[in-house]
Amino acid sequence: MTTPAAPRLRHDSTGGARIRLQTAGYYAAFIALGLVSASLGPTLPGLAKNTGSPLSHISLLFAARSSGYLAGSLLGGRLYDRMAGHPVMSGSLLVMAATMSTAPLLAHLAVLAGVIFALGMAEGALDVGGNTLLVWLHREAVGPVMNGLHFCFGLGAFLSPLIVAWAMPEDGAVVRAYWTLALLQLPAAVWLLRLASPSDRATGGAISSQPVNGRLVALIVLFFFLYAGAEVAFGGWIYSYAVALRLSSPAVAAYLTSAFWGALTIGRLLAVPLALRFPPRSILLADCVGCLAGLAVLLLGSHSLVATFVGTCGAGVSMASIFPAALSLAQGRMRITGRVTGWFFVGASGGGMTLPWLIGQFFDAAGPRAVVVILLIDMTAAMTVLAVLTFRSARPAYRWLTGDSGRPQKN
Repeated sequence: MTTPAAPRLRHDSTGGARIRLQTAGYYAAFIALGLVSASLGPTLPGLAKNTGSPLSHISLLFAARSSGYLAGSLLGGRLYDRMAGHPVMSGSLLVMAATMSTAPLLAHLAVLAGVIFALGMAEGALDVGGNTLLVWLHREAVGPVMNGLHFCFGLGAFLSPLIVAWAMPEDGAVVRAYWTLALLQLPAAVWLLRLASPSDRATGGAISSQPVNGRLVALIVLFFFLYAGAEVAFGGWIYSYAVALRLSSPAVAAYLTSAFWGALTIGRLLAVPLALRFPPRSILLADCVGCLAGLAVLLLGSHSLVATFVGTCGAGVSMASIFPAALSLAQGRMRITGRVTGWFFVGASGGGMTLPWLIGQFFDAAGPRAVVVILLIDMTAAMTVLAVLTFRSARPAYRWLTGDSGRPQKN
């Protein structure tokens, strides 16, 4: 069997500069998104202090943010199918800046949860937009570029705890940290407003003419639910996990959070050439196995800071390419519209809302190790869904999965 040639990026002589500028705009927006997304975990104790809330109550913010993310994903998916995408993305960045500026000034948990809900809406709309518009821009060559996009998210998420650690004084006040992150949203917003938006033009071929199949979408949504829940929960709770087990000081725990996002960033950078050589389903299988191994190291070495760093970095590297590889897998099997991408992110936001909240309910009652146990169960379930999605679709049961009478594409 011959190996298919790697897709070429769509940079022709006339449109190459425009495509590069648009891609750079999405990359800048995702750095900004990463800065905001990774800020909640290290600042959770400061927000709890501002509102006089225990950690079991402040975990409501994870649910509020993910609920907003879900609503923003649904709304954003429809908006990108109906209007130019760049103004929607720029507006989302401006809302993120405004809510980040307001959040550290609030003393009531209910009001803070409302602001975090609005922040989640803007994040969801921005996330759907970047992924959808990048697929429309690069089409069949989106694989390595998609990994680059999520590398930029990881870069922002890696830098976020470092900025928080630098900007947060000894008393734990989070105002300066949040205002710094808010200002960093503005350059990408201005950049995107200056560029024309791509559209969902027909490209021909079987994939672009297929109707959307609900069963296939549902399986991918479930996979995103499980995976994104694990990523958000890990990034959000590893700080409190290390502090509660007395493995480190709060400052070192912030660097542990940064190590997770840094490993995620490095993994996404490494995944760019891998996406040119291996099919998405092989990358996803290796990622899930590596993630389970990293979590096992965390559980078995829960008394060691070194083992905690090793397990954290291993899980981060393994989680790195799951999201972009799953999107590439979906792009090869169906037409990607803003609405379909929105449903994918509904699953992701549902997981990001459910798993961190669930961990919060067990954190005090069952102890900090409940974080790792719940994550192990979640990623085992994700690997099971992946097995159904990939291996059944490679056999004759593919017709049951997709309703397609033809042969599946190799991905």
